[in-house]
Amino acid sequence: MPNLKQISLTLFVVLCCYKASAVATEYSLSSPYHALRTHFGYLADDNYHPEIAIKAFPADNLTEEEAIEKAVKLKQVLDGSGIYIHLDETPREEDYLDSLSKKHKYTLTERYPEIYLIRGADGQWRYSSRTVEAIDDLHARVYPFGSGVLLKVLPKLGQEKAFGLRLWQHIAILILILISFSIYKIFNFVFEKFLSQIFARLGYNNIARNFILPIAKPFSMLALFLFLMLFVPVLQLPPAPAQYIIKGLRAAWPIFATAIFYRLVDILGIYLHNAAQKTSSTLDDQLVPLVRKSLKAFVIVVGGLFILQNLDFDVTALIAGLSIGGLAFALAAQDTIKNFFGSLMIFIDKPFQIGDWVTSGEIDGTVEEVGFRSTRIRTFRNSVTYVPNGKLADLVIDNHGLRQYRRFYTQIAIPYKTPPDLVELFIEGLRKIVENHPHTRKDYYHVYVNDMAAYSINIMFYIFFSVPTWAEELKGRHEIILAIIRLAEKLGISFALPSQTLHMESFPGQQPLSPKYEKDMAKLKTEMEGFLEGSEKNLEITG
Repeated sequence: MPNLKQISLTLFVVLCCYKASAVATEYSLSSPYHALRTHFGYLADDNYHPEIAIKAFPADNLTEEEAIEKAVKLKQVLDGSGIYIHLDETPREEDYLDSLSKKHKYTLTERYPEIYLIRGADGQWRYSSRTVEAIDDLHARVYPFGSGVLLKVLPKLGQEKAFGLRLWQHIAILILILISFSIYKIFNFVFEKFLSQIFARLGYNNIARNFILPIAKPFSMLALFLFLMLFVPVLQLPPAPAQYIIKGLRAAWPIFATAIFYRLVDILGIYLHNAAQKTSSTLDDQLVPLVRKSLKAFVIVVGGLFILQNLDFDVTALIAGLSIGGLAFALAAQDTIKNFFGSLMIFIDKPFQIGDWVTSGEIDGTVEEVGFRSTRIRTFRNSVTYVPNGKLADLVIDNHGLRQYRRFYTQIAIPYKTPPDLVELFIEGLRKIVENHPHTRKDYYHVYVNDMAAYSINIMFYIFFSVPTWAEELKGRHEIILAIIRLAEKLGISFALPSQTLHMESFPGQQPLSPKYEKDMAKLKTEMEGFLEGSEKNLEITG
C-alpha cells in the first residue's frame, strides 16, 4: 500500500505535466492584443518560452531557430529604443481596421512604421513579412558598430537577479559608468590642454580663451551622451524605466550639440568680421553682426526642433501649425515683413555705405547703422532719424558719398571797366590755380567769361575736387577761394558789387572814383607768374 509521501509526489508530477501541457497550448492570435501578448509574454524572464512566442510570426521560409532569433531581436529593438508597448491600449477586436489604410493592420509604433501586424486568411494576427525582413536592419540601427554582439556576451557574466536586474546588468552598468567618466575626462583634456594650446601657439589666444575653452565641457558632454546612447540599449533594462532613460538621452544630446554650434557661430562671426575689414565697403561691417544673430537664432530653433522630435513630439504637425499661425502673423505684420525684405534689398544692392551722406526727400544726413527693420541716419542738426527699410527701399536715394568728384561752381563778378586784356590775364591765372591745386580734377574744368550781367562781367568758375569727404571738399574750396582773392588783389582787379552810378561833371580838385589799371600787360603778367609760383608752393605744402 503506497504511503502518503509517494501519493504526494505522484500528484506533483501530474500537476507539473498538466501545467506544462497547458502552457504549451495557452496562446491566442485572435486579435492584435493576443498576438503581442503571445510574442512578448513568452519572452519574459519568468515565462521564457520562445517556441510559443514565434507563433506570432509567419512560418514561411523560416526555421524554428531563425524564427526565435527574429522574435528575440524584435523585442531587443523595441527595448533598446525605449519603446514600451502598453498591451492594455492595444485593440482586442478580431476584425480591427486601421483608420488610415482601412485594412486589417495594426502598427506598433509611429517611430518604426515597418513593424506591424496583419490579419491572415485564417483570421489569425501575425507580424507581416515586411516586418520580418526589416528586423535585422532595425537591430543594426539600434545597436550600431557591432554593439549587438554584447547582447550575447554580457549575459554570460551571471543571471542571478537582485534589485530587479540580472547580475550581468549590474556589472555592465558599473563598467559603463567607469568608461563614461573616462570619456568625459579625456575630451576635457583634449580641448582644455591640447587644442587651446595649439591655437594659442598659432597666435589665436582670443579664440582659444573665448571659444575653444567654453565648448570643451559641452563637447565632452555630447561625446558622453552619444556613448551612452550607443551602449545603454545593450543593458536591456526593464521596458517601463528604459523608455524614460533612453528618451532622456535622446533629448539631451541635441542640447549640448546646440551649445557647441552656438559657440561655433561666434568663431564664424570673427572670421566674417576679419573678412569684412579687408573690403572697402562699410556695409559689410553692419551685415556681420546681423548674420551672426540670425545664425544663432537658426541654431536655437533647429536644436529645439531636434529636442522635441527626440521627445516623440509630432514636429511635422507643429511646423504645420506654425505655418498657419505664421500666415496670420504675416497678415498682421505686413509692415515688419516689408521692412525686413527692404533691409535685404539694401544689403544686396548696397545703395550706400556706413558714413555716406545721403539725401532722399526730407531725409538728409549721414548713415550710421543699418538694421533688419530700420536705418539710422544722423542729420546735420545732429539729431537721429530712424527710417524704415521698407520705405527707404522705395525712395530715390541721392548718395553723395559715392561721388567720384565733388563739384564747385561759382560766378566771379568783375566791373565792366576792367580792361579786356586784364580779364584774359585774370582768367589765365584762374586756370593756373586749378591746375596747381593738388586735389582738383585736371582733365575737366571750365573757366570762361560767361555772362554780361546788369552791373558786372561774370566769369564762370566750374571745377571738381577729387576728395573722399565733405570736410576735405570744404578745405579745397577754402584754398581755391583764397587763391582767387589773392590773385585779384595782385592784378588790381576789384569784384563788382550791385551799384548805381550817377554821372556828373567833375568838380575842380576832385579825384575820380573809377580805378586806374596798369597799362603794361607784360609787367602784370610777370608779376602774376611770380605770384602763382609762390601760390603753387603754398598749395603743395597745405595739400
